[in-house]
Amino acid sequence: MNDTPPDSMIPYDEIVQEALRAVVGRVLGQVEAAGGVLPGSHHFYITFKTGAPGVSIPATLKARFPDEMTIVLQNKFWDLGVAENGFTVSLSFNQMPAKLDIPFSAITAFVDPAVDFGLQFQAMADDETLEDDMSTAAGNDEAERDVASRITPSEDGSNVVSVDFGKKK
Repeated sequence: MNDTPPDSMIPYDEIVQEALRAVVGRVLGQVEAAGGVLPGSHHFYITFKTGAPGVSIPATLKARFPDEMTIVLQNKFWDLGVAENGFTVSLSFNQMPAKLDIPFSAITAFVDPAVDFGLQFQAMADDETLEDDMSTAAGNDEAERDVASRITPSEDGSNVVSVDFGKKK
């Protein structure tokens, strides 16, 4: 018997990825509507592909993180703006302000460690794990240094969602 499922004419993987990225947009939209104030102890680690179409970051950050980077939205961020296809935010890197434009399609991971919630998306060019994605934290001011150890996927009932439809390579 052949264990390989037939090729679907419906792009389920793309539809699910788009829906999960909409979760990120909705959460960020709520923070924007609250004037950029995060409720309670919530804070976010957002990993994205720096070379993805539509990503706009300062050249110094692009040189330092040519593939992907993780930003932290916690205490020191401002000018959060959320649109249908992405978001903009200003952060400080080594006391230097920087504006970032990030399409939702460039995001590979979204984590809120305050409630042990995470979403992992299929990478645009590769299939890295959440732990690998988060180990490249950009270190924007106020970023915690032990990110990977705090959000490693576990089997203890944590809320990390990873969807992988086994795309052919």
